[in-house]
Formats: sequence, C-alpha cells, structure tokens
Amino acid sequence: MHIHFTDPEERRVGAHVRRAPVAYSAIAVVIATGAVACGGSDSGSSGGSGAAAGAKQTVNVTITSKACTPDVSTIPSGPTIFKVVNKGADAVTEAELVDGDTIIGEKENITPGLSGTFSLNVKAGKYQLYCPGADTEKVDFTVTQAAGSAPAATHSAEVTTALTTATTGYATYVRQQVADLVTSTGALVTAVKAGDLDRAATLYAAPRLAYERIEPVAESFGDLDPAIDARIDDAPDAASWTGFHRLEKAIFADRSLAGTGPIADKLNTDVGKLNTLVAKTTFQPAQIANGATTLLDEVGKTKITGEEERYSKLDLVDIQGNVEGANKAFTLLEPALKSLDPKLASTVRTRFTAMDKALAPYKEGTGYVSYDKVTQDQRRGLSQAVDALAEPLSQVAGVVVS
Repeated sequence: MHIHFTDPEERRVGAHVRRAPVAYSAIAVVIATGAVACGGSDSGSSGGSGAAAGAKQTVNVTITSKACTPDVSTIPSGPTIFKVVNKGADAVTEAELVDGDTIIGEKENITPGLSGTFSLNVKAGKYQLYCPGADTEKVDFTVTQAAGSAPAATHSAEVTTALTTATTGYATYVRQQVADLVTSTGALVTAVKAGDLDRAATLYAAPRLAYERIEPVAESFGDLDPAIDARIDDAPDAASWTGFHRLEKAIFADRSLAGTGPIADKLNTDVGKLNTLVAKTTFQPAQIANGATTLLDEVGKTKITGEEERYSKLDLVDIQGNVEGANKAFTLLEPALKSLDPKLASTVRTRFTAMDKALAPYKEGTGYVSYDKVTQDQRRGLSQAVDALAEPLSQVAGVVVS
C-alpha cells in the first residue's frame, strides 16, 4: 500500500502514498476490525440490501475521475462482494474500503475498462470508500447491523479448529518476524550511526527479509509502511524521504553515511511503532489467505522489475521474504484447505515447490546473487513462476472464509 517527484508512472495523493499499476493487484490484509477479507466468486444477491443471512451481497463500485461511486451507500453487515469497474479514469486505479486510516479491503490496478472484486465479511460501522486521485477521494459508506440471527457455521468442527489454529499461529508468526525486525533494524541503525559503511552493508539484508515476510500487515497501518519502506519515487520530495531505502541509497550508492543519523533514528522509531501495533492485531482465515496473495502481488509489482532494491541489488532477498511469508500463511491454512478443497490445496503446494525451484539457481552462499546479474529472460521466468502460483493462491480466501 503505497509520489513521487521523478517517475511519471507513480503518484502521491493526500496523505497516502500509492504506486501506480504494474503487473498484479493486491488485496489488503484486514486487521483488528472484525472484517474478514476474502476472495470469491460473484455469486450472491445483487445490490447492497436484502441479502439473506450468511449469503453474499454485492456492491457495485464505479471509478471515474470524479469519484468512486457505490450503487448503494448503506448495506447490512455480512459477507459482501465489492465489484469495482473503472469507467475511463486514467489517474484513479484503485478502490479501498477504509475505517479511518486502516484499509479494510481494496482492489488495485483497475485501469480504464477493467474491473475486479474484493470481498469482506463486514461488521456494522461507519466506513468510507476511498479512491486515491479522484476529485472527491472519499465517499461515506455505512454498514448496519443485519436483522435476524447469525448464520449457522459453514465449516465442520474439525475445519473450524484447524482455522482457529491457523489464525493464532499466524499472529504468532507476525509478532516473531516483527521482533526480529526490531533487533536487526537496531543493529543496522547502530552501524549507520557509527559511520561503518561496510558493516551497514552487511547488516542491511536481515531486516529487509523480516519486513518483506509480513509486508501486507505493515501496509494496513496507514502511513507507517511508506515511512519505513518508501522508495525515492514514493516521496513528495527528497527531504521527506525516510526509511530503509533512504539508508540503502546512502550505503550502496552514495557510499556516505553523512547526515543519516536522524533517518536511522526515525526508522528505529517507526519499526518500534509497528511492533506495538502488531501486538494487538488479530487475524481471521481469509485475511491470512489474502495476505499471502498480496505478498505474491508485491513480487510482481516491484521486485521482479528490480525497482525495489535499485541501489543494493538485493531484490532476490526481498522476493525470498515475500515468498516465505506467503508460504507460511498458506502452510497454516493448508490442513483446513485439504478438507475443504483438496485439489486446490494440492495445486497451490505444487506451485510453491515450483517457485522455490525457480529461485534456487540464484542462491549464492547464504543469500542470492546480485540482481543485476539476472537477465531479462531469467526475470521473465521468475515472473511466470509467480503468476502460476498467484492464480490458485488467490482462490484460497474464498474457500476458507466463514
């Protein structure tokens, strides 16, 4: 979740940083709100009202240069498909459902003429539909408490237990990764502030790997991810650019740490904020599945292209982190998915194995070769492996949502 002052393919809108559409679309991880993000089909009632308990209802969202307009502004709580279509808005390519600064669900990279969906099991509350770049960026959207009793459970007791284990396991995993991120970032900051270029270069990869494993979670916290992970293209001006990539440029391109002490301190503080936030974050099954899909989207959007680690050339480390994070999420859901859809479970597992094989030739020691040694043909091969995995992985959320 994601202006820049140099790259015409990116933009900044308001307080949020957004990257322009590239290869894939990402669905945000939903946090601590009770909403359940999911993939899924377009089955269910058309329009936002009158859906039966437990049945999916549909909200049609039209993106134009003026606004993103839903066909209804109020719906009852419950499983909901948001169908997004872009009617000729070149500068507006995504729609989000937000609760304050928290992204509840989104569909990105909807260029003119294209459409897409995201699904949520939304609780009653006041939300907004947000389309960065539109003349009117935010439109109020209300979810009322659905009438009638809650729908019956849709999973067996065995599957429900497996999904509960997955949610608690993923929360533990995220907290462990962020704890590692705090430690490794602290070591990097110490080296930077000591002016030790060689040590800073050696220590740079470790926090990047930890961060990339849980990137969608960080992206859900408003502007925290841009503060930590913005590229130079994502900043409104050079003076406001902070985070890992600001230090990356100093370490690997400028070969000078002069004046980077405040940047390092701020990074340490922001990572600490992330650590505090994830301590209170809870997850539901479809959120975990959508997080896995988002991680694969991140590979296609900024890692395969080589734009993410343009100074350090450690893009393969970032790819490793994204793939490992997605694999962990899927592994936690796999026992339940084997009962719910064994064919899909087998397909995704096979594609993860193929993804690992695609990365294997580029391993060097405990890391990977510099990304500038990877040819365009080889990058296309990696992209194809990502595509092959992302497609079935994107179906998992629709299966595990309850």
